[in-house]
Amino acid sequence: MKTTDLIKDSLKHSSWRRGFLQNASETDDFESDPNMVKFVVVKKREESDAEKEDLMSFEALMLPHLDAAHNLARWLLRNEHDAQDVVQEAYLRAFKSFGGFHGSNGRAWLLTIVRNTCYTLLKKNQAVDFTTFDEEIHVAGDESASPATILEHSEDAELIREAMDALPAEFREILALRHQEGLSYKEIAEIAQIPPGTVMSRLARARGKLKEYLAARIGKEK
Repeated sequence: MKTTDLIKDSLKHSSWRRGFLQNASETDDFESDPNMVKFVVVKKREESDAEKEDLMSFEALMLPHLDAAHNLARWLLRNEHDAQDVVQEAYLRAFKSFGGFHGSNGRAWLLTIVRNTCYTLLKKNQAVDFTTFDEEIHVAGDESASPATILEHSEDAELIREAMDALPAEFREILALRHQEGLSYKEIAEIAQIPPGTVMSRLARARGKLKEYLAARIGKEK
C-alpha cells in the first residue's frame, strides 16, 4: 500500500473518529423519546458530513506536500521505515489540529509538525546529534556556492546521501529545506522555530561542513 493510501486510511480510522462514533451510538437512554432519537440521528449525520468535508479539505491542502514531508523525515531520521512512520503520525497530528490552521502556507505548517515529530522520536531514541556554532557567522556570497551546487546538481547521489547523513541533525534539515525543498529563509525559520539570522548562520556552517566532508572523500578516492 502506498504511503498516501496509508495516510488516507489512517485519517479515516483514527482513534478520535472511533470515539466519536462510539459516543454518538450510545442512544439507549433516549429510546423512549422518538423525538430525541431523531435529533441524535440527524445531528450525527450532520457532524459526519462535516467531518467528511474537513477530511476532503485537509487532503486537498496537505497531501500535495507528502513528498516534502517524507524528504525532511528521511534526512532527519536517516531511516526509511522510521521516516514513513513519522510522516503518517505527523499527518494524523496535522489533521487533528487542522481546525486551528488559518494560514496560507500549508507546506510550512505541515513540515513544522513533521520536524517536531521527528525530533520527538530522535530524543526518545537518544539519537539527537546537535552541534554548537557561532551565531554571528553570516552566510555571504553567491547562493550557488560550491556546496549548494553540489547538492542541487551532483550526479553522485550516493555520495551526497553519505555526506548529508554524516552531518548533525540541524544541518541535515536546513540543507534539505533550503536546497532540496527550495524554502525561503523565512519559511525555514518558521519550521525550525529559530530566528532568520540563525537560519543563515546555520546554513553557512552546514555548507562548510558538507564541503569539508566531500573534499575529504574525494581526496581519498584520488
